Amino acid sequence: MPGAKAQIRHKHYRLDLRKIQRAQKLLGTRTETETIERALEELIAERERDRRVEAAHRRFFTSGIAIQDVYGKLEG
Repeated sequence: MPGAKAQIRHKHYRLDLRKIQRAQKLLGTRTETETIERALEELIAERERDRRVEAAHRRFFTSGIAIQDVYGKLEG
């Protein structure tokens, strides 16, 4: 969360090393901690984008707007 003070806690998890290494390679991170932090940040951002897109779709489809098929591509 931007602006919120980070609350750091020391945790111990049993994680699949291969998954961490794959994520590390994909994210271009150097440490396991950095990899997990970045992966969590990206997941949170993706879910927020998905939520906003869903809300926009819902508003669009309930707005009653008429869509015109000017190229004739929508019909079966």
